[in-house]
Amino acid sequence: MNKEEQVIMSFRDLFNKLVWLNKVKMEASLKDYKPSEVHCIEYIGRHADSNVTKLAESFYMTRSAISKITKKLMEKDLIESYQKPDNKKEIYFRLTTQGKAVYKTHEHLHKEFQERDKAVFEQVTEEQFDNMLSFVEKYSRHLDTEIKKLEIDMKSE
Repeated sequence: MNKEEQVIMSFRDLFNKLVWLNKVKMEASLKDYKPSEVHCIEYIGRHADSNVTKLAESFYMTRSAISKITKKLMEKDLIESYQKPDNKKEIYFRLTTQGKAVYKTHEHLHKEFQERDKAVFEQVTEEQFDNMLSFVEKYSRHLDTEIKKLEIDMKSE
């Protein structure tokens, strides 16, 4: 296995461990909600004027799939839709009181996980952080380009 393969496999393994380790507490604290619903709540809580298009782009999902999730979230009274006075065409989402409670629970869990992993991150130097972030950003830009190519190919078919 070459270093490129080692990096990809290590990222995948690291991600899987993190998901597995966090899953138990997440499911216990947020048992009434699917992960996709919690992630939508998180996005809406962090981004003003969230809409179906922004959510779909962020999660690499279709607008139709996001519409189904947001409909369920509205039925559960976790989000509400609104329109701006100057733009009656676009529909945006914001958290309800109940949605804010789920958002806060999720944020609290993330802080707890950060605290658990703090010992590792305290040992990382600024230069190491900068190098890791630089690599992740470069790889992410490359994948964005590949996604755009794929979208163009799919539209032309």
